[in-house]
Amino acid sequence: MKLYDLFAKWKAQHWVHWLWRVPLLLFMALCVWLLIFRWLPVPTSAFMLRQDVVAIFSAETPFVRHDWVSLAEIPRHMQIAVIASEDQRFAEHWGIDVAATEAAIRAEMRGRGKGGGSTITQQLVKNLFLWEGRSYLRKGLEWGIAGLMEIFWSKERILEVYLNTAQFGKADYGVGAASANLLHKPVGKLGAAEAALLAAVLPAPSKYSAVKPSGYVRARQGRIMRQMRSIGGAAYLQRLD
Repeated sequence: MKLYDLFAKWKAQHWVHWLWRVPLLLFMALCVWLLIFRWLPVPTSAFMLRQDVVAIFSAETPFVRHDWVSLAEIPRHMQIAVIASEDQRFAEHWGIDVAATEAAIRAEMRGRGKGGGSTITQQLVKNLFLWEGRSYLRKGLEWGIAGLMEIFWSKERILEVYLNTAQFGKADYGVGAASANLLHKPVGKLGAAEAALLAAVLPAPSKYSAVKPSGYVRARQGRIMRQMRSIGGAAYLQRLD
């Protein structure tokens, strides 16, 4: 065997030897990241970074506005509004709502899938680490990281980071920026109706507006306020402890 062939064989074996370690290294890096930001404010997300990069090259895309606010500073009705709107079984599940996911899968198999089934934890994982669009790869990563996040973070921490990274407007990420820039008041001054209004735009903040809410957004706001009363407000939040 020629020297070149021996080198090529060694190089191929060496590459394979290291290839299996890449997922392990990524997993370890993710665990370290989750451990660090179990307490520290999360400065940005994959979605925010992408928007800022696009904004550099496009005058039509605004730069991100983001202000971190601790959970203690966010009114309870704002916390409950998001749970009522996005994930009413947030206190019970371990990152994945199995019943909602099964229903979404069945709808998809019947050709009537419109997404859905994603928990607050899954949405947070997508916002922090992943990308838009629908694919089995993204959904698989979302499920795996959501389960890991539930191990490292408390429910309160997941809710706090979600409220600080969710997109509420074309440029506004987090309730701090949304309250200041869209409703022109500090987040601590938000009323229950205003909290429900912000939660009402979460499914599509680039399409729906809290500044000039459409009839659909107003109707959704009303439904969220009824759901807020039905799940019990402060009593529900105590279940997150």
